[in-house]
Amino acid sequence: MDERKTTGREENTLPAEVVETYRQPRWNEVVETYARPLPRRMAPQTPREETQRPYRRKGRKGLWIFLACLMVIVAVAGGTWLWNRSQADYWDPFDYYYDEPDSQPSREITIPTYPYGQGAALTVEEGHGAPLTAQEVYRQVNPSVVTVMVQLGKESASMGTGVIFSEDGYILTNYHVLEGGSDCTIYLENDHGYAACYVAGDADSDLAVLKVDRTGLPAARFGDSEKLTVGDKVYAIGNPLGYELRGTLTDGIVSAINRDVWVDGRTMTLIQTNAALNSGNSGGPLINEYGQVVGINTIKMSSSYSNVEGLGFAIPASTIRRLVNDLLTSGQVQPEPVLGVTVMSLGTQLGEELWGVEVQSVTPGSAAEQAGVQVGDFVVAAGGIDVVASRDLLRARRQYHVGDEMPMTLWRDGTLVEVTLVLEQADGENTP
Repeated sequence: MDERKTTGREENTLPAEVVETYRQPRWNEVVETYARPLPRRMAPQTPREETQRPYRRKGRKGLWIFLACLMVIVAVAGGTWLWNRSQADYWDPFDYYYDEPDSQPSREITIPTYPYGQGAALTVEEGHGAPLTAQEVYRQVNPSVVTVMVQLGKESASMGTGVIFSEDGYILTNYHVLEGGSDCTIYLENDHGYAACYVAGDADSDLAVLKVDRTGLPAARFGDSEKLTVGDKVYAIGNPLGYELRGTLTDGIVSAINRDVWVDGRTMTLIQTNAALNSGNSGGPLINEYGQVVGINTIKMSSSYSNVEGLGFAIPASTIRRLVNDLLTSGQVQPEPVLGVTVMSLGTQLGEELWGVEVQSVTPGSAAEQAGVQVGDFVVAAGGIDVVASRDLLRARRQYHVGDEMPMTLWRDGTLVEVTLVLEQADGENTP
């Protein structure tokens, strides 16, 4: 929540995080109703031998008074609801907030910089150990989680979370936490604060790297997010709602994987979780039950007209590895390669222990066409990864850059065919 919303401008000094939000489109609820006709009002039955008495209609004055009162109550309640909804359209607790609502400050990051290309790298472990308890996960990972405080102007600041991923002081956080910042300080678990420099970042992927002049820091272990399945236990550590609640642990499950979410004009493929995320969790770790960071928490779905709970999203570690290492090496994210094929989402069993995804189309002139891939082929393996579903092919592609050569094994008419794709830059088409 925005901690700077006070009654006076002179009090707008408390730090508040800048948080990206994902809002679903407006919707109108449709409710089906079932109504049956009421039976006609019948006169009291009397024995046949008695004389029938004429039925006297009762007065309805009281009914009309009741209906009039009910209409007044509905009108007042409806007007109040409409007014509140119209006001919510102009303010949402997860919106950006600035000192001057009518003039947004520059979003340029002017934090002192640290040079990239120093040989640093983010590594992801392929395996994992035994499952840990929640207490063990917290003890293991919390020392690697930092509070990120960013000066946005003379009287305002942004607060988020970060993760140490190397012992010599490299820290990963969200780009939007640093956006517009001119100075940055990170605070460790023991409350020690250190000035941080900006290495590089990418707004589209919402990732940024900081560097502090320290060694021997507790670095978090990153795990393979591709091994996550829906229902897996996950944890989040961060600073919800401010510095006072730093180091808060929440838990939940993986609600969905490879969820495409439209955020500020771009599509991000994220992990969906029901672990509680709030303002201040941005840039913090999503952790599996083995104590490995499998994602960086980035957004929480919010709405100005309905309550939304249990819908948080994190950038998967499989995506982070390539993007962050690009930032560490060249200071910017390198163009993503494209294979030039569209494939079925689900795999097909081709043999007793052989699976593959069917190629539906091949882009003319693409790397796939030049390598000889044909419609109707089944991709069995790519880049040394067995392809059982389309996400395996995407996983293989993430290992490569434009210009690299990627080996691919095809199943064609009952025969395995080996080809090599020389990867090209993506052209914007919706093809892997």
